[in-house]
Amino acid sequence: MTYCLGIKVKEGLIAIADTRITSGTDVTVKKKVTTVQNDNGCMFIMTSGLRSVRDKAVVYFNELIKTESHTKLFEAVNAFGQQVRRVAEEDRNYLENAGFKFDLNTIIGGQLKDDEEHKLFLLYPEGNWVELGLGAPFTIIGNAGHGKAILNRTLDENSDMRIALKAGFLSFDSTRVSSNNVDFPIDIVLYKKDSFMFIEQRYTQRDMAEISTQWADELKSALENISEDWMEKAFSKMPEVKNNEV
Repeated sequence: MTYCLGIKVKEGLIAIADTRITSGTDVTVKKKVTTVQNDNGCMFIMTSGLRSVRDKAVVYFNELIKTESHTKLFEAVNAFGQQVRRVAEEDRNYLENAGFKFDLNTIIGGQLKDDEEHKLFLLYPEGNWVELGLGAPFTIIGNAGHGKAILNRTLDENSDMRIALKAGFLSFDSTRVSSNNVDFPIDIVLYKKDSFMFIEQRYTQRDMAEISTQWADELKSALENISEDWMEKAFSKMPEVKNNEV
């Protein structure tokens, strides 16, 4: 399983991807985010699904952009979708006959030279896509269930990038402690609107141990500080239980 998160706020983009690859009993660390930077701008690609499908689609796309020039991000997304379809035509039947589901969900974000602003897209295994607007400031692929709550409660299009990154890490950390197939290290990509340049950083569990501990402590403290007055309607109805004398 995978955890990949893309966030779009007015200030820019944030991408967070775990690196755990699980195959049977084997666990390895591999990068799940690919960045492309050239004269036309910059974009990142994050994937969730079969690693062989991902690697083949990325290789095909990297070869394609040596000869094709995209000046708007949706054009590049279309081109990557075409490579996913190409891999499906080549490998789907063989994979499914071997018991594997052809599956590749992709988050693509960035800004190319003719884009008026930074963009974020979610691409499906069939090669079709949706664009994430400011009304929907994030998307997760892979293990999406555990980490959405904090993002839904804290993020909107006006959040600054520091808050967005903080919430994004805590979303990952909530997923990590609830799932044994998502783990450190994590790769982070930051993009500030109109900069046409990525900042990339990898964080290990040791790097973030203090923050993880602080988050757990803050949650416990917040729970203890929640008012209990509303609970009296229920607890007042509980019968008293007398200890049996021996």
